[in-house]
This record gives sequence, C-alpha cells and structure tokens, in this order.
Amino acid sequence: MKVLITGSNGFIAKNLKLFLKERSDINIFTFSKENDISELRRIVNEVNFIFHLAGVNRTEKKEDFIEGNEELTQELCNAIKKTNRKIPLIYSSSIQSKLDNPYGISKNNTENIISIFSEDYKNPVFIFRLPNVFGKWCKPNYNSVIATFCYNIIRDIPITINNSEVILNLVYIDDVIKAFIKVMDNPKTTTQIKSYKSVKQLYQITVGNLAKQLYAFKQMRNSNILERVGKDLIRALYSTYVSYLPEQQFSYPIKSYNDSRGIFMEMLKTPDCGQFSCFTVLPNITRGNHYHHSKTEKFLVIKGHACFKFFQLDTSKTYELIVNSDKPEIVESIPGWAHSITNIGKEEMTVMLWSNEIFDHSNPDTFRSKT
Repeated sequence: MKVLITGSNGFIAKNLKLFLKERSDINIFTFSKENDISELRRIVNEVNFIFHLAGVNRTEKKEDFIEGNEELTQELCNAIKKTNRKIPLIYSSSIQSKLDNPYGISKNNTENIISIFSEDYKNPVFIFRLPNVFGKWCKPNYNSVIATFCYNIIRDIPITINNSEVILNLVYIDDVIKAFIKVMDNPKTTTQIKSYKSVKQLYQITVGNLAKQLYAFKQMRNSNILERVGKDLIRALYSTYVSYLPEQQFSYPIKSYNDSRGIFMEMLKTPDCGQFSCFTVLPNITRGNHYHHSKTEKFLVIKGHACFKFFQLDTSKTYELIVNSDKPEIVESIPGWAHSITNIGKEEMTVMLWSNEIFDHSNPDTFRSKT
C-alpha cells in the first residue's frame, strides 16, 4: 500500500510514520509545509490511502487557520478528484470543531469541505474528532499541557496552573495511531461513505492531579519507590514523561553498601509489592544467616555458584540447595526458616533479590540465626 501523510513533520505524523515503517507492506509518501502546494497533486496521484494530519492549530492570524486548514484540504480533495479514483482519507479533526473560536470554526469548515467532497464523489472519508492527544515527541510550550508540564518539571522550571479543577479529556498517541491503522487496514468496515471515528480509550484527569502525578514521577528517582506505572493512564503518562528526559538524565545513581562480603544495592521499591535489590558475594563468603517471621524473598543467581542453607526454627530440620547461573532458578526464603547463601565458586557471585516488602529500619523483621 502506498500511503500519503500530510503534516508529516507534526507530532501525530511522526508517531504514525514510525509505526508504518515497522511494516514491510507500506510505502510512505509525505507532504509538509516545506513542500510546495504544486507537489500535492503529483503525490496524491501515486498513493491509495491518505492520512490528512496537516493543519494549523495555533496562530496569531485568523488567515493562517483558513489557509492551513480549509484551503489546503480543498486542494487535497481536488487532487483526489483529478485521479478519477476513490482514495480513502482519514482526517484528524478536533473536538473543538463545535466551538465558536477561530480554530474551532476552521476545523468545522474543513470537516464540511471533506463531507461535501465525500458525498459528491462517493469517496470514503473517516473523520476523527480528537481530544487532547499526548505522548512522545509532542512539542512543549505549544498546545499541550502534558508536554509542557513534563518538559518543565524534569528541568525544574515552574509550571502555571490557573484552575486545578479543570478536567482534561485525553487520548494517548499509541491508541490514536492504532485506531488510524485499523481503519487503513479495513477501509470497507463501514457501509457509509463518510463516517466519524473515535479512539476508544479515553482518559480523564484534572490539571491539578496531572501535575501531582508528574511530580510523583520525578520523586521516584529520589525515593526509589515506583508509581503504579503498569497500565492505563498512569502507564501512558509515565512513558510520555520519560520521553522528555534530556540525554544527561538517561541514568541516575542509586545507593550501594559495600563491606567485606560484597556490595548490596537497592534498585526499585513499590508501594505495596516489595522491592528489588541486587548484591554480590565474594568467593567462600556467606551472606544471610537470619530468619523472618513474615517477610519472604526470591533469589536469582545471575552469575556464579551458590549454596543455600535452610534451618527450620521449630523442628531444627535442615535443607541445602546448590544452584548456579548456568541453570537459572528462583530460590525462595520461607518464614520461620533461617537461611544463608554462600559463594562456592571461584569468582564473585551476583544475585538478584526481590522481597515482598520494603525494608523498614524500625521493623526489619530480620533476626540473626545460624543455618
């Protein structure tokens, strides 16, 4: 399939291009404000699907809205007519198309141009009225509060909140692109020549809570405690937040504790699912020799050979287990069993460790006992 993307240097288009480049069955053509309008007809004549993402959404002059939205779209529709073919067209409109402001009026007029074209020439068009779109590569200090907040918070630049209770309606860029591509791959899924589409996954958050969440992401590097970044809006916001990190902040230090046994490092902590750590053990050295009443742990030897010893505090039963990194397996500590780990290899051993709770210095639940 030969695909044209207008507004190809914009935020949504950049993400769309990346997704489409991952496919071997797509040949991408682009048109942007750097191109002369005379080139549009030639490009349209070569393609069989169009993503019309070009448009002006912020300007000091009303004439720019007319030229960049309405007139460009009319030129595009005329170019499709000249081909004497039906070329499916996705248009990225806005929920503001129903508002009485210069931008909204322009988007509504542009929708009308597309609708008339579709009805007169029976050309399939799909209009997406998008709310605020956020994600990687959105331009900060332009028209996205999320992009601006992320950029500023990371760089310790103050943010401005006029009304913290304002509710934002949001769609994540990946969900937008997937919705676009679904239409592209199945352009005949609707019996209508013109149809309005939407991105199913809509998120809502107040401006105040947005700022609070982004500041919590920033604090993660100091506390080492993760936010719940695994799904839904928080996942999308976190992915967006880190995309604004400058290269100098791609890494950050963590605390490490060095003694005669090796090094112990706390990597990540969670609000309610424990913490992840890593430690080393020098040859012939033993770590542990303690027990827990409730705390449990999982050990993974990722380098070296280990001997785990267990001692049951009630029955005095013992158990011994030999593991090595050539055959990875998880070893669990059991409440009420004292346990230790000894490096029985000739080189330094490295072990990943998860415990089901964050270490609490005031209540460590760790008691010395030989195994």
